[in-house]
Amino acid sequence: MEVLSILIPVSLLLGLVGLAAFFWTLRSRQYEDPEGDSRRILTDNYDDKPKS
Repeated sequence: MEVLSILIPVSLLLGLVGLAAFFWTLRSRQYEDPEGDSRRILTDNYDDKPKS
């Protein structure tokens, strides 16, 4: 039972760190254009062969 006095605060701290990281990614606009990435994969603008 003494281990719980260590594990509970550690788990709460890690949860808060994860939540803070999620809010940081929201604020830095990393989720703004999810459709653009999926459409860029399907375009033929990129050449598979390296330039010589």
